[in-house]
Amino acid sequence: MREERNLKHEFVEFIPKDRQEGVLYISIPFATAVHNCFCGCGTKVVTPLSPVFWKLIFDGETVSLSPSVGNWDFPCRSHYYVRRNTVVWEKDMTQEEIDWGRNRDRRAREQHFEPVVEVALRSSTKPHRKPRKAKLGKR
Repeated sequence: MREERNLKHEFVEFIPKDRQEGVLYISIPFATAVHNCFCGCGTKVVTPLSPVFWKLIFDGETVSLSPSVGNWDFPCRSHYYVRRNTVVWEKDMTQEEIDWGRNRDRRAREQHFEPVVEVALRSSTKPHRKPRKAKLGKR
């Protein structure tokens, strides 16, 4: 397991194209946190902030991300948490564990977004009434 390392965080509106190593860039307007993989490989890691993706905690001085970041599709396969501006390394996971986690996350997204889709479908299939013509009476 790798050694814990400190990182910096920076609140920005737009994520910079040239990102510094060891910096977690946080865009509140776009609900996203981005960094170069903390293993040092330089791969861009995007963590969308939402109830079904990652949660960001800012305590006034440090930031934490939850759940862990598992870069399973990257050659480095890094797996870590961000806890109070510290990278805390986790063990590598088996493919079975990765698949289980991905399925859990997919189900959580489906349950979270399902009510929105249902409301949109109901409102788009609602029959439209023709406006009534105004009756003009004698005065």
